[in-house]
Amino acid sequence: MRSVMSLASFSLDVAPLSPTVGAEILGLDLSEPCSDETIADIRQALGEFGVIFLRDQSIDPAAHLAFAKRFGEINVNKFFKPVDGFREIACVKREPNQPGSTGWYWHTDHSYDQVPAMGSVFVARDIPPVGGDTLFAGLAAAFDALSPGMQAMLEGLEAWHTDLVCPEVADPKLRAVFAERQPGLQENDGTRAKHPVIIRHPISGKKVLYVNSGFTERFEGWTTEDSRPLLQQLYDHATQPQFTYRHRWRTGDVAFWDNRATWHCALDDCFGQRRELHRITIEGERLDAA
Repeated sequence: MRSVMSLASFSLDVAPLSPTVGAEILGLDLSEPCSDETIADIRQALGEFGVIFLRDQSIDPAAHLAFAKRFGEINVNKFFKPVDGFREIACVKREPNQPGSTGWYWHTDHSYDQVPAMGSVFVARDIPPVGGDTLFAGLAAAFDALSPGMQAMLEGLEAWHTDLVCPEVADPKLRAVFAERQPGLQENDGTRAKHPVIIRHPISGKKVLYVNSGFTERFEGWTTEDSRPLLQQLYDHATQPQFTYRHRWRTGDVAFWDNRATWHCALDDCFGQRRELHRITIEGERLDAA
């Protein structure tokens, strides 16, 4: 399944990776600066596919940072340790003897912030021969597949998000386990934000489901207990195979995902192996209801 996305001044060779989420951009070398036209086309592809991948890249941290800055201000991560000499680049690392992967549950990053981060640019630095894949879900397609009645109800709702409900924070034992890799967990005092349940994506214009199992606590005006069944129904719906893509990492992969259009989930299946990715998070904008 392959298509060419032709825009006004530049053509990107884009290969969709599933019917609903994810695409690979072919023929770009990110070790060289991209033109403004190329950056605009990458932004458009991100809005259309939710997550984009570029294989076999050879970029150092400076080039990684320079590329990410073309899309907005950088959000300096408060949880992961930074890459030496680059405070803007978080080192998402698991050593062979360390238990558990972070982010093994479906979530979108920073939904607990008043202005959530737009997205993240990951570079795969050290990938195990097996395991450690990441799943992605497309939330525009998931919304489109809901019944008209469910869509209408959700468009009138808002939801509260907090980082205090994610497993690494909510469970004291897990918090202690992950403290070495994520020092910010120990100092975390909770961040809360309220967002529309259905947002209008600022690039694609699509309606997108904006709740997630990692950080959404409850609907505005509902108790946590009353919210839980509907939230779980939405989580189960959006993670059906027809809305997801599973990415098998290779060293040198660059992944760029849009937090406003996707969820992701890191599979916890590579115990005894080393895995290291470098992450830069890009600031976003306030989310508008659809």
